[in-house]
Amino acid sequence: MSLSPAPSSSVLAAFGAATAPVPLPGGQGSAWRSGALVLKPTAMEQETAWRAGVLHHLPEAPGFRVARPVPATDGSWAAHGWEAWRLVGGSTDPHRADEVIRAGEAFHAALAHLPRPRFLGMRDTPWSRADRLTWQETEQAPDFPLLGPLLAERGTVDAPAQIVHGDLLGNVIFEPGRPPAIIDWPPYWRPAAYASAVVAIDALCWYKADPALLDRWSHLPDWRQLLIRALIFRIATHVTLGGATEDDYGPVVDLVLDAG
Repeated sequence: MSLSPAPSSSVLAAFGAATAPVPLPGGQGSAWRSGALVLKPTAMEQETAWRAGVLHHLPEAPGFRVARPVPATDGSWAAHGWEAWRLVGGSTDPHRADEVIRAGEAFHAALAHLPRPRFLGMRDTPWSRADRLTWQETEQAPDFPLLGPLLAERGTVDAPAQIVHGDLLGNVIFEPGRPPAIIDWPPYWRPAAYASAVVAIDALCWYKADPALLDRWSHLPDWRQLLIRALIFRIATHVTLGGATEDDYGPVVDLVLDAG
C-alpha cells in the first residue's frame, strides 16, 4: 500500500502540531503522527465535521473509549484538506474479535439516538458502492463467482438501522487497564449487529478465527442474514479494489451458507 504525502507545514500550523510528522502503520497508509496528534487527509468535509462533532460531545462510557477530534486554530474540524485527532495509546489486535464486538456494541448503544446524516447518500467509493449492493440499493454487482450464491440467499432483515462503525476489527485499540478505544470511524446506516457480523467475517477470512466465533454471537438478531451481507460487502469491495480470489473467501462462504 502506497504512503500518502506527509502533511504540509501549513497543515501542521493549522492544528498546532509542533513536531515533524512520521507515518503511522495500518489503514490506507494515510495517517501521520505529530507529537500527540494524528493527522489524516479529509475525504469529505461534511463527513469529517459530522463525525468530529459527534465524538467531541460523546460522553465517556465504561465499555469503550474514542479518539477525540482536535479543532484547527480557527475552530473548524478540517484545514487544508486534513483533520486531526488525539493519539490513543495501545495497539490493535484482530485476534480479539469477541472483545471488539463487545466494544462495538457499547459504542453503537451510545449512538442509537442519532439521525441518519445526509452525507451518506453523497459518498461514491468502492466501499459505499459495495454497501449499496449489499443492501439491495443497487444491482450493479462485480463479476465474481462467489457473489451469486450470496446475493441469492439474501432475505429479510428486521433489525432497525442506525449509525454504525463499518470497519471495527482493525480499528479497536487495546491498552492494559483501560476500555478498548475505537478509532478511524467510517459511518454507515445499518443494523448494529451488522457491524458485529463484519467483525466476525473479517476475523474468519483474514485472521484464522475459530468458526465457533459465529456460534457465540448467533443470538444477535438476523445473524445469518447479516453474515451473508457482510461477506457480500467485503467481497464486492475487494473485487473492485483488485486482488480478490475464491481462496480468500470460499471456505467462509461455505461455512455461512451451510449454516442455513
